[in-house]
This record gives sequence, C-alpha cells and structure tokens, in this order.
Amino acid sequence: MARLADYFVLVGYDPGKRGSGDGQGQILQRFPEKDWEDNPFPQGIELFCQPSGWQLFPERNPPTFFVAVLTDINSERHYCACFTFWEAVESPQPQSHPRNGEGEEGEEEPSSPVQPAQLFAPKSLVLVSRLDHAEVFRNSLGLIYTIYVDGLSVSLENVIGNLLTCTIPITGGAQRTISLGAGDRQVIQTPINDSLPVSSCSVALLFRQLGITNVLFLFCAALTEHKILFLSSSYQRLTDACRALLALMFPLKYSFTYVPILPAQLLEVLSTPTPFIIGVHSIFQSETQELLDVVIADLDGGTVNVPECVHISLLPEPLLQQTREALSMVLDPELEVADLAFLPSTISASSLKMQDKEIRAVFLRLFAQLLQGYRWCLHIIRIHPEPVIRFHKAAFLGQRGLTEDDFLTKVLEGMAFAGFVTERGAPYRPIDLFDELVAYEVKRMRAEEGNKQKILRHIKELAEKLYKNENPYPAVTMHKVQKPTEGCHLRLHQKPFPRLDEGTVQWIIDQATAKLQTAPPAVKAEKKCMVPSGPPIAAILERNGNALANSARRLEVVRNCISYVFENKMLEAKKLFPAVLRAMKGRAARHCLTQELNLHVQQNRAVLDHQQFDFVIRMMNCCLQDCTAMDEHGIAAALLPLVTAFCRKLSPGITQFAYSCVQEHVVWTNIQFWEAMFYCDVQNHIRALYLDSNEENHAEEESTEEPQEAKSALEIASEQLRLWPTMSREKQQELIQKEESTVFSQAIHYANRMSYLLLPLDTSKNRLLRSSGLGDVESVSNSFVTNSIAGSVAESYDTESGFEDAESSDVANYVVRFINRFVDKVCTESGVTNEHLKGLHVMIPDIVQMHIETLDAVHRESKRLPPIQKPKLLRPNLLVGEECVMEGLRVCLMPDGREEAAGGSIGGPPLLPAEGAIFLTTYRIIFKGTPTDPLVGEQVVIRSFPIASLTKEKKISIQAQADPFLQEGLQLRSCTFQLLKIAFDEEVASDSAEIFRKHLHKLRYPQHVRGTFAFTVGQSPKQAMQPKAKEKNPSLRTLSKNLVKNAKKTIGRQYVTRKKYTPPAWEQRGSQHFPEDNEDEISVSEDMDRSTLTPSTTMRPSDKMTNAHVVERACCRDYQRLGLGTLSSSLTRSKNEPFRISTVNRMYAICRSYPGLLIVPQSIPDNTIQRISRCYRQNRFPVVCWRNSRTKAVLLRSGGLHGKGVVGLFKSQNAPTAGPSQTDSTSLEQEKYLQAVINSMPHYSDASGRNTLSGFTSAHMSSAGKWGSIRASGRMSSYALNVEIGSRLAGKDLLGAQHNGTPAETTFLRQHRASLYIIGDKSQLKGVKPDPLQHWEVVPIEVFDVRQVKASFKKLMKACVPGCPSSDPSVAYLRSLEESEWLSQIHKILQISVLVVELLDTGSSVLVSLEDGWDITTQVVSLVQLLSDRYYRTLEGFRLLVEKEWLSFGHRFSHRGAQTLAGQSSGFAPIFLQFLDCVHQIHLQFPMEFEFSQYYLKFLSYHYISNRFRTFLLDSDYERIELGLLYEEKGERKSQQVHKSIWDYIDRINRKTPVFFNYMFAPEDGEVLRPYSNISNLKVWDYYTEETLSEGPSYDWELTQGQPEQVEEPDRQDTGAPQSKRRIIWPCYDNRSRVEPDAISRLLQELHNLKTELGHVQERWKETWDGVKASQRTEARQEGSRTPSSLLMSSGLSHHRRSLGVYLQESGVGSTLNLSLDSDTSSTSTPSSGKPGGRRSTSTLYSQFQTSESENRSYEGSLYKKGAFMKPWKPRWFVLDKTKHQLRYYDSRMDTECKGVIDLAEVESITPGTPTMGAPKTVDEKAFFDLKTTKRVYNFCAQDVQLAQQWIDRIQSCLSDA
Repeated sequence: MARLADYFVLVGYDPGKRGSGDGQGQILQRFPEKDWEDNPFPQGIELFCQPSGWQLFPERNPPTFFVAVLTDINSERHYCACFTFWEAVESPQPQSHPRNGEGEEGEEEPSSPVQPAQLFAPKSLVLVSRLDHAEVFRNSLGLIYTIYVDGLSVSLENVIGNLLTCTIPITGGAQRTISLGAGDRQVIQTPINDSLPVSSCSVALLFRQLGITNVLFLFCAALTEHKILFLSSSYQRLTDACRALLALMFPLKYSFTYVPILPAQLLEVLSTPTPFIIGVHSIFQSETQELLDVVIADLDGGTVNVPECVHISLLPEPLLQQTREALSMVLDPELEVADLAFLPSTISASSLKMQDKEIRAVFLRLFAQLLQGYRWCLHIIRIHPEPVIRFHKAAFLGQRGLTEDDFLTKVLEGMAFAGFVTERGAPYRPIDLFDELVAYEVKRMRAEEGNKQKILRHIKELAEKLYKNENPYPAVTMHKVQKPTEGCHLRLHQKPFPRLDEGTVQWIIDQATAKLQTAPPAVKAEKKCMVPSGPPIAAILERNGNALANSARRLEVVRNCISYVFENKMLEAKKLFPAVLRAMKGRAARHCLTQELNLHVQQNRAVLDHQQFDFVIRMMNCCLQDCTAMDEHGIAAALLPLVTAFCRKLSPGITQFAYSCVQEHVVWTNIQFWEAMFYCDVQNHIRALYLDSNEENHAEEESTEEPQEAKSALEIASEQLRLWPTMSREKQQELIQKEESTVFSQAIHYANRMSYLLLPLDTSKNRLLRSSGLGDVESVSNSFVTNSIAGSVAESYDTESGFEDAESSDVANYVVRFINRFVDKVCTESGVTNEHLKGLHVMIPDIVQMHIETLDAVHRESKRLPPIQKPKLLRPNLLVGEECVMEGLRVCLMPDGREEAAGGSIGGPPLLPAEGAIFLTTYRIIFKGTPTDPLVGEQVVIRSFPIASLTKEKKISIQAQADPFLQEGLQLRSCTFQLLKIAFDEEVASDSAEIFRKHLHKLRYPQHVRGTFAFTVGQSPKQAMQPKAKEKNPSLRTLSKNLVKNAKKTIGRQYVTRKKYTPPAWEQRGSQHFPEDNEDEISVSEDMDRSTLTPSTTMRPSDKMTNAHVVERACCRDYQRLGLGTLSSSLTRSKNEPFRISTVNRMYAICRSYPGLLIVPQSIPDNTIQRISRCYRQNRFPVVCWRNSRTKAVLLRSGGLHGKGVVGLFKSQNAPTAGPSQTDSTSLEQEKYLQAVINSMPHYSDASGRNTLSGFTSAHMSSAGKWGSIRASGRMSSYALNVEIGSRLAGKDLLGAQHNGTPAETTFLRQHRASLYIIGDKSQLKGVKPDPLQHWEVVPIEVFDVRQVKASFKKLMKACVPGCPSSDPSVAYLRSLEESEWLSQIHKILQISVLVVELLDTGSSVLVSLEDGWDITTQVVSLVQLLSDRYYRTLEGFRLLVEKEWLSFGHRFSHRGAQTLAGQSSGFAPIFLQFLDCVHQIHLQFPMEFEFSQYYLKFLSYHYISNRFRTFLLDSDYERIELGLLYEEKGERKSQQVHKSIWDYIDRINRKTPVFFNYMFAPEDGEVLRPYSNISNLKVWDYYTEETLSEGPSYDWELTQGQPEQVEEPDRQDTGAPQSKRRIIWPCYDNRSRVEPDAISRLLQELHNLKTELGHVQERWKETWDGVKASQRTEARQEGSRTPSSLLMSSGLSHHRRSLGVYLQESGVGSTLNLSLDSDTSSTSTPSSGKPGGRRSTSTLYSQFQTSESENRSYEGSLYKKGAFMKPWKPRWFVLDKTKHQLRYYDSRMDTECKGVIDLAEVESITPGTPTMGAPKTVDEKAFFDLKTTKRVYNFCAQDVQLAQQWIDRIQSCLSDA
C-alpha cells in the first residue's frame, strides 16, 4: 500500500521580491509541515508551479492544471500536480514589472496617467505524490477549488487531511474507491503488473502530433543517448509526450535527466553535457536556437529537428522497415485498402486508448526481436550470497551478425541496457509480458515475418494484454466529483483563498498514521519463478544462416588442409593454403578451424614439428587478423586454449608454444575481451561445481539424452536461488567459500594466460604492440601472418621494435600493471575477498618474471632454428666474361604498376611477388626467384637489365603483405623499360644493401669509358679500372697512336695537357660558358696553327696508311655505291664530277666529331672549308651524305649556324687576323659553298625538261600555302603538318617563306622551285640573307631540344612501367602516355623526314641544319635515307646507315647515354632509341619493305645502351681512334669469342637462325616510302611494354637459347592424361615467339631436324629459304599467276603494301574510312583502300587456278609503257579487268604469264602526259597519258589520240564504278 499523496502545498505570488524584474513564488502553506521519513519534501516546487515565470496579469485567466515531474537525489520521481487560479492583488507601482506575457498587450509607459485598474496574481494548489494518477489529482484539486470558489459547506482542512491520508495498493489490478469527505467518490484503478508502464493515450497522441518517422527518430535518439528537447505551448502535452517516449522504451528504463516541464529559471540546464529528455514551453524557442547537439521536437508544429553535428543511428534493417509498416497498419489502417475499387465498410482505427496499446505492442515486439536470445549471453559469475551477472556484449553482437551495427552497439553500451541487465538478468524473479515474449514468441515472430495479417493479429493480442494491464475491470464505477459553476473564475468580488488551519490537518494525518501502525502489514506475495531463456541465438538465426556461413566447399578445404598438415603432407597443404587464407574471411571457416584444431589436441598438449607448427601459426594468425578488438565473438576465445596447447620442441627441455607467435593481434590488449573470457570460464566452473554435487545420481540418464539434460548455468543458478532460503547457515557459508575460491583460482589462471599473450618473445627488445592500453589498431591489423619462417619470427620482431633502448623491466612493469588492472576489476565485481586479492597482487610480478625467464630460453633457441621455408637461391646464367660482383642478396620482387604479372584484370596466376635473390654482375642486375603463390611456385621468374641502362635508383620501404617484417627496399628503373621493385629480406643486413648500392653506382658510372663492361669483359673485375689493355696487333696500335699524335699537333695547345685516355668531352669546356645546360655548347677549337691546316697536296706516308684504313670504313663503301666519288683517284680525277671525297678532316682537326673523309663540292678548295666550318656549331659544316640516283638531288647535313654575334665574338677573341671584313668574307664563302652544291645538280627545274614528276594538272596549284603550319609555333602535340605533303610539293607548291616565317603569297605562287632547301632551326635562321636569285630557300622549323626528349622519355617510362598500381590502369596509362608527348615527338621527326623525302624526290637538294647537327639532324637524315633508298632497308644497308650517320658523324652515344661519371648529371637522352622507334613505325606501315624484323630493332634498342658491345661507346670516330678502337676489330677477329662489335654478333646469330629476318620482305624497285605521321597512325612500340619473366630480356641470345626444350620435358611426364598439343602461354611470362614460333620458322626448324636425322650436310637456313623462294617463283610462272617474288603471293599482300587502311565491307558499295594521309585531292582519285581492295585479296587467292582464256577481259589493246627509272619505252599488251579491278600487262597478246599488275584501287589520278626521252617518235603528243598510283607514276602512250582517249575513258569509268 502507498500514500496517494505525500504533500499538499499552497504556493502564491511573492510581493516582497518584486524589484528583480520577474516576480517569484513563495510557499504559503504546506501539509504535513514536517517531512515524511521515507519521503523528504522536494525543493523548488514554486519554480515548477509557474514554469514560465511568476507574473501579474491584467485579467483573470481560467484555472489551469498540469503535472510536473521532479527527480530527487535517489533518482526517485515525484509527480507534482499543479492547479493554478488567479487572485486580485493591489498594485502600488505596477510598471516595475516587465512581463513576458504572450497574449496580453505590452506594459504602458510609466508616464502614462492611466493606471490599470487591477492586476491578478497566480496561486497554485500542488499535490506531491510518488504515484502517477493524474486524473485523480485533477479531480481532487478541482474539488478543493470548487469548495473554495463556490463556497460549499465542507471543511477544506478535512478534505485535504483525507487526501493526504488516503492509501491505495500500488499494483495487483485492485480497484479502490476513495472519497474525500465532500460527497464525492473516485475509483482508483491500479495496474496488474507495475513493471509495465501506464500510458493511457499519451503514446497515440505523440504519434498524432509528430508522425511515424519523427517518433522513430526520437526513439532511436533516446536509446542511443542523445539529448532530446520537446517544445509545446501546453504543459500537459509536454508531460504526456515525455511519458509516451518513456513508455515506448520499455523494457529499458531511461536513467538520465528527465524533466518534462523545465522552468524558465533553469533553462541553463539545457547546456548540460549529459543526455536528457526535457520539455520547454515554446515561448523559449529562441533560447533553444543555439543548442548545437540537441534534437528538438516541436509538438505543436509536428517537426523534429536534428542538428548537423548529431548522427542518430537508426534501427538495423530490416527491423526499421518492419516497424514502420506495422505502425502504419495500426495508425492508418485505411492506407492498405486506399486503392481498392470497393472499399470495405468496416475499416476504422481503434479507439485512441486501444491505438495507444497497439503502438506499444509494435515497440514491444521490436525489442523482443532486438534482444532475442540475450539470456544466452549472460554470464553468471556468482550465485551466492547475491547473484552477479555480466552480459557478454561481443558474443551477442557477433552471434547475431550485428557487430557492425551502430544502433545496437550503442544501445548495449548504454546505461539503460546496463540497468536492464541488472534488473532482468537475475535467473529467479517475477516475470512479465516482455520476458514471455522474448522467450516464447520469437519463433512465431520469425515465422510470421512478411505476413501482414498475422503480424497485425499478434499486435492486437499484445495490445489486449497491455490494455488489460491498465484497465483490468471492464465496467468502472462512475466517478462523482463536484465541478465549479461555469465562468466562476470571472466573478469580480472573489475572496482570496483562505488560510487553512494547520492543526486540524495535522491531527487528521496523525490519526491515520497511528491507525496504520496498528494494522497488520500487507504482505504482497511475489510470484517468483525461473526466468525462461528462450531459444539460443544460433537456433534463431538458422533461417538466414547462409548470409554468414561459407559454402560447405570452403569448410571442406579448411578441414582438408588441416588434416594434410597433421598427416605431414606439406606440399598438398601448401597448395590449399592460399584458399584457406581466403576462406578465413568468413566466420564459419574460422569456427571450423578452431574446431578442427581442437580435435588434434590430446590432454591439453599437441607437439608438432617445425613445419606443422608454422602452418598452424599462420592459420591462427590469419584467423585472428580479422578479429576486431571486441574479439570477433568467440574466435579469439576459442583459440585461447589452443595457443597454449600447440607447441614444438626447440631443444631438450625447451618448448615453444603457439602463443609466442600470435601476440601481434589487438584483441589480446583489450581488457573487455579478457573480462568476457574470464567470466565465461568462471561460469563454466561454477556450473560444474553445482552439477557435480547434484548430478552424480543422474549420470546414466545424462549419457543417454544429454542435450536435454545439460542444464544451462542460469537454470542451475535459479534452482540454487530457490533453495537458498531453505539452507542452513553453515551450508550457505560453505557454498559462498567454494564459489569464491573458484573465482580466485580462475584469476590466477588468467594472470598466467595474460602474461603468455602480452609478453613478447624477445623481452629484451621491449617489442610491445601497445604503448597505451590499446595498441594502434592500424599498425596491427594488417600484420597477420607471422613470418613464414617459424623460428625467425622471434628475431624478426626486433626489426619493428618500438623503443630500442628501454630495459626489459619496462615490459614486465607494463604487463604487471595491465594484469593488475584486470584482476582488480574482475575480483571486486565477482566478490573475491581482500586477502585473496592482496595475495594475487603479490603473485602477479612473480608469474610475469618467471615467464620472462622461460621466454628468454625459448627466444635463444628459436634464433638457432634453421629458417625453413625460404626457397634456395637460384643462380642466374651468366654470359662468357660476365662475372658476379656481389653474391645474391635475398629479396622479394614486388609487383609494380604493370598488372599482368600480378595476375590483375588479365587473370592468370600472380607471378609476383616472387622470392629470390638479386645479383649484381659486371654487366647486369639480375633478379631470379620463384613466385610466392604456391600455385605457380614451380615457375622461375627472372627480371634483369644491364647496369648501364639504370636511370633511377631510389630507396623505398615496402610493407609486404605476406610478411610484416620486410622493410627496406629499392626501386631500380632502367631505360630498357624495366623496373625492379625489391624488398630486402630481413636476413640481409642493411649495410649489405648499402654496399650493393655503392657497387651498383660504381659500375653504373665508371670513371672512364674504359670501365664499361664492353672493355672490362673477360678481365677480372679487380682490374676493371686499369687504363691499358694489351693490344694484340702492334701495327694497328702504333697507327692509332700516330693518328692521335697528329691530331693533337693540329689541334694545338688546347688539348695538350689532357691525359692519354680522357676523351675531350665537350661539356667540360662548355660548362664554363654555359652553366645551365650542356646540350648545345659551341666547341672552342679556334686557336689552331694555320699552317697545319692548309690542305696538302702530297700526303705523308703515315697518312696514306691512315687513309687506307679510313677507306675501309663504312662511309667510303657507301659513297662509292652512291657514286659520290672514290678516294683512289681523288687527286688526279677529272673535274667534271660534281663532288669529291676530301681528306681535309683526316686528322680530325677541322671538326672533331666528323669522320675523316667527307664529301664536298668539287669546286671548293680545302682551305675554304676550314673557314666555312667556323660559321657552324661544333664546326660541323655542310657535307653531302646521300644522293638521289634518279633526280641527282643531294642530302646534306651540318650543325646549326652560329648567331652572327657569337661568330663575331669568337673571331675577335681568337683569330689573329681579326678584321672588319672577316665575317663578311666567311658568309660570302658560305654562299659560294651553297652555290657550288646547287651547281652540282642537273637543272631539273628547267621547264622544258621532261621530268616524270612534272606533268601534273593545275588542280594542285590552287591550294597554296599549306606549309606554314610546320613553321608555326604551337604545342608539341599539335603540329598540323598538312596532309598532302607529297602531292603538293610534286605540284610545285613551293616552300617560299620570308624570314619571319610567314608565307608570302607571291612566292607561293611562283612557278619556280628552289634548288636547295635549308631546313634550319627557326631561332637560328634570323641572320641568313635571302638569296636574290632564289636558288635556295630557307625552311625555318621548330624542333624540340634534348631536354624535352629527356623529360618526355621519363614520362614515357613511367607510363609504360608505372611504379605502383593505379585504380584504373588503362585510363591512367593512356593519360600518362599522352602527357609524355613521346608520340608527338615521333610524329614531328617523321613529318620533317617525309618533307625532306618529298623535296629530294622532286629534285631539290636539302641541307638539314638543326641544333648541333648530331641529334635531331642525325635522326632526320637517317630516316630520309631509309625512306628514299631501299638499300638501307636491308640488314647490311641498315648497319651501314647506322655506322655512317650515327657513329662516324659523331652522335654522342656516351654522353647521351650518361655512360660515365661525367655524364651522370646530364642524364639519359634516348635520341637513337627515338630514331629506332620511328623506324619501327615505318616498319609497321610497310611490313614488306624491310629485310630485318621488328626484333632486330628491339635488339639494337636494348644493346645500344647495354654496354655489352663497344660499337655504341664513345662520342665520335676521333675518340674511338684515341682509344685504339676503330681498327682493332679487323686485327683481333681471330681469337674473339667475346664479340666486341654488335654487328659481328648479329651476323653470327643471323647465320644460325632467322630471328632477325623478315619473311615478308618483298621490296619493289625504287619505291620511296611515305609513312603517315599523324599521331592516330602511330602505335606504342611493344618494346616498351612487353616483358618475358621466364627468362628475362631475350636480347642476350646465349642466355635464352636452349631453355625451352628443358622446360617442355618435365611437362610431358607430369601429365598422365593423353597428350594434347595445347600449350598455355602466359602474358608477360612466356616468350611467345620461342614457345610457339611462327609457321615459317617452325617449318625451317623441322626441315633442319629432318636433315639432321637423315645425316645430310646442314645448309644454312638462308640458303634453304632462298631455294624455296626460287622454286616458288618458277611454280608461279608455270601456273600463270601474276605476282612478284614473295612467298606471300597467295594472299595478295604484295599488292596491298600498306598495312594501314580500314575496310568497311558493305553490300555492293565500298564505304571507306580513308586513313591515308597522302591521298590526292584530284577529282578522279579513289581511296587507296576501298571495297575493291578488299575484294581483291580474295580474288587473287584463286588466281593460280585460272587460265588466261577464262579471264575476264573487259577491254584490251596494245600500249607503250615507260619502264621504271632509266628503262626504255616498250610496247606491251594491256588487259583491263573490271571484275578483279586491275590493269594487267603481258609481253604480247599470246603471252600467258602476266608481267605485272596495276591495281586500280591504288590509282590516284589519270592525266594527259608529255613525251619524255626515248618515247616513240611518230606518235602525237596528245596520245601520251600518265597513271599515278600511290606508289609511282606510270607513263603510257597509245597509237593515236582517239585510242588514248578511249583508254583514259575506260579506266576512268572503271574507277568511278568502284
């Protein structure tokens, strides 16, 4: 029973406190006057009576009523029912009270004469109670007011006394009728079960005000401990809303600040840091604006405002959605049927009271679902004397699969849930609706999920129960309470509320209390019982178990792997291992692992051998690495007993346990984990304690049906608690003691366990994972697999050690402190006695110390263990003469940004990372090893590159995933497009890594060229730096010496002081003048002795000898081939030859970087040359390097001109005869020189000449001036060189240009072509005077300098071989490729070259005079010759081209390749590589024009920087002579096994194998190639992107030969299956051309093998090939096929010489994408690759089977045809074939063998021609016509004009039909 009301208080306005602004209230009277003992009087009631402040009002307001809630210091709630009415008050000075009233008009000015007649002050009647019966309070206070206001004849004192003495039962559902003695009657209804909250209609009202979503927000905010503020202008509504929110939270209880109505004076409470639920009148809304972290619910406006900084975690899905749907069914039943055609009549919402209960039922169900199975996660750690219960949060979240869920995690951590566990955890207590729901109805809720009808039925059932709890009796006896008359509060003369007589009231109260004391105490019989636990979580979750469980297959893998480990089948285990590690991502697999391992533990111990131990450790680590600090619900827990069970013997008496290898995980440092584990174990022991005593007699039954019998700990506890009161005192004491000692022994056990897992193996290093209580989670989470080397796990810890120098005692202290903290906490919670606790504290340091000692021994022994798993180092194959400088350092090759090898998007097994070693030899850096992935573990991975190609080396630190201890690493980048990203193994000391770097640096940048591999090869590395090497041929040696001596004499003082072997590098001199960049300095070799330079007509004998050798040089052979002069007759020859070979530079005196013999115009004497040379940079004056045999135009090269100022400067400084005329005279001589060149040419520009290229229509004349663009500045990537270069120039669009680079219209239209074009650098040609006679023409162009090439190349390397992976490789690759601008540079070079080719082909000579004449000049000149002259497209010719233009003309290979220490700063500039790339682009476009293959170009690209051969060393012939290199090759040939020249090497390989040969080689006579140079036509060279990991780069031929055979054999035996011919070729691993050679190579190989078997004499492959070709030719003749000599004739490729061109085949129409750049603009042209071209190739396939009769001859007849260059006119029989779209010609009409075919697809135009030399005399001029194809121009002539016209028309119609 409880008092209905504790206090009655009368509160009034306090007139005394009026000065302070707002008024204040005061307590006028209170009853009883002294506090109840059990319930002191609450403070501050006067504040709550007028929450918005005490004020006076100008008129009377109607009485108001609301209930405020006060919470006292014991968190007891007091309900204050306030009934307020207004009384008149005399006002002396009213204006001193500013009021904040809302509705009333504001205060008047004090000066106003009109005073308000009267003011009214509020007065409150307040009841204070601990019970929340709002209606009873309203009625009772209303009654008191009625008695007062209506003056009823009832004593107020009596009524109040009765009210205060009324007692009612708290619970049990009884009805109690009370009367206050004023003729009234009220029925008080108590709830059946007071644990369920009473809400009447408040919950339903809250939903009406705010709506479903908003209330859910508030609900979640309250549960996750956010601050919530309600606003309303009604106090009663605030109270109701707060009450409703608490009712929704049942069964959790809100334990923070709860103030449904907050008075104005206390508003600062809102800024408290703790959570709260508070209501505030909405007039204070402005004050709440600046609250940043408060969720504000406006009840009147129906809004909930969540500030930005507050994140409310919502319910986990699908619960949130289900709750919303259920609420909507309850609140808005019409929604379901709103769309029906026939609305059911019956649908209507329940009454408000019922709706309220239904909403609460929804939330009750929600909690049952959220907390289902919670009782299975309660740990009972003590039963007697008081039960102690802990909730295992991690296990609960984990088993529910909600570890990641924010909401539930926060709820479980909250105060409300802690209260819930305390209150509901007890196993033996009364139970309520929630307990039943969560125990018995969870299965039902699962089953009904998704069935709306059933859910609604369940909700209604629950709502019934809740309603019944509040209103147990259906018919409530009628209340009878008097109400005041209407409007009575407005009566004018109302007397004030009387003062009550305290004595009377007190007497009534005393009477009642005396009576109560004599009455017998009402004992409430509590029905206690065992709380049901409900189904365990596992059973509940089975339905969606699949979401978490792995497939059975995965678990099978885990089981198999473990059984392999224990059966010692290590290789099998190793193969499954990666799959196991991947499976460990799933929880089921981790559980499976712990169970499987458990099976292998006998009697708490399992001794393993080292490898087994290692596997078990790695699995455990993998298992643990994904565990959160919360302990991935039980994985760590399950492993805890195992880590102390698995062990291995290190030596007699010393055992290492698994725990020393799994300490790396953060879970071990989490004190909550240890508590949960401890409590779990304690619970098991306590359960055992009681089971043993009780169950001895049930043993037999238990074995038969164990699952039912096994009682849970809670059940046992509940049983014990039931029996407790019945036990004797001694028995109770004994049980308490037993339990206490159980807990104590567990605490000791855990102190041991924790020291095992917290003390690192190597305590001396203080290698602690944690600096504070919790380790840095990141650092730990990814270091999961202990090192695969079981033993060196130990020492590897120290590589990461946190604080090196600390003493070991720190570790010990830390661990002791950690364990002490733990022991204190658990022992106090589980009631261990103080003595025991002290004993523990004494023991812990000893336990730790003892463990440290055992660990030291283990650590010592484990270091001695031989590391198991490291693969043995594989030795690389070395070249002859290549020697190891450093033995292999064990490293791991990490994947870089190329994804092929790492098994990226392309698929295939990851070949990288690979374990192996890095070797440094005198020639290469080599990595050789095996992939770490066991699936490809049998493969060998090799990556290597020549040391000389190293461009960048940087230290990196690598966190290898497989191994947390790999730290230091190196990234080595090479310009052979290779990247070694290596991480040193921990066994490699850091100083050996340093030594490796030093050696590498020394070898990469030797002091002198003599230190490079090409020179040191064959010597031992020690002597590598000795300057002299013995020469085998003394005469040659002396010769070189002589040459050098003479050169020295001639050159003068400047070099005399140099040491013998130092080549005079230009940068050493130039750097004094130009510190910024050493690219274009000017050589200062001016102060020469004049006398030595005058050309001598008589040669000294030594010079003759020199010349004899010089003649043998490549250039001379080439000059003779080109007819540019021979040396033998140079002194006596006739003067009519235009050019001569000059020996002016034989001593390298005039130009150091030119060859000894040069071609100059016949008319220029040598001494002029010497003067001219000064005008050019580096003295590189113009010399002829090639002549067009048809047009006799010549190609010259030189360095750029000096600016005038610069020239003048040098003259005045150095020349003794400096005079004003000097500069002029040189420029005159220069002009004379150029004029001599022009004069040397036959004058093709003469109009009467019948040049084959001149007969063009005027169609071309119109488009003038398109050349400007090549000179236009602009970004590298956008050079818009006009498309039709060829046709324009041929049509005489002249390159006239003024010197500012703008085209002048007049010159463009000039019909005159200059004889000599000078292609020069725009910046340098400002000073060149225009030639008045326009014999020569200057074409200024912009070129990129070496710096740009370097920068571009760096970017290209990064694009092709990125250092680290990017998110979207293909996009990143293309972007960085574009940024590198490499292709733009290639485009530029090709563009200039094609321009020069065109000019030469039209009969103008060209002088290329760019930069210093040795970089881009060389590129252009070489390409021009390659394009113009088919000889250079053969193997022999290409060699000659490189030797002549690159080596003899002094391209600075050593300097550009940064081959020595001196060049280190300038870096690598790939000028030659760029040239080879251009050749590769041309090769792609004209695959049939080159005798050499693409591989040949790659081979040169690789070896020109590899320093394996001497060919590409040094910067000029002069330097090579100085080192005695130039001629030694001839003499030393005999004894060579090491090839010093790359050319010999290539010859040797070429003799053995066709790898350098292009089978498609089928050149056409005199064809000039004009490649497309647009960037869209260029391809990235695969040399940059491909690699072969199986053998390393394939360019060192000896190393890679002979391997594939060995590789194939084991495969054969391996597979027992029937042999298939299929081979798997991995990208980036296999060398495709070797594993699967092309058809012809294979046939040649088979032929070779057959001959060997038959014992025939071996002939070389080339002979076989030539034989085959010859026989093919004769066959073709017999069969009447019309194809030039090529093996590929049947495919018709020879007609289709360009490999570019896109065919879009459509029916009947040839639609074309014309990719050709040089197609003509003439109206008659057809695209070069249209539909007929597409058809043609098929037609030729069948051509060999047709005879001439059956051919389709649309038109035929006899025509004269002019042969190719220099051949006469001949009559031929022509056949026009429309079907095959070709024009064929035969020797005579009867001839069956076709002599040639003109493909009409390639015809560009057909125009009237002009007769040339040797044409038939009798014929009319108009009968000549020309047919221009993409390849050449055919000149025809018919018998007469009509025939000619007929032919032209036929051919035209054929073209237009296409």
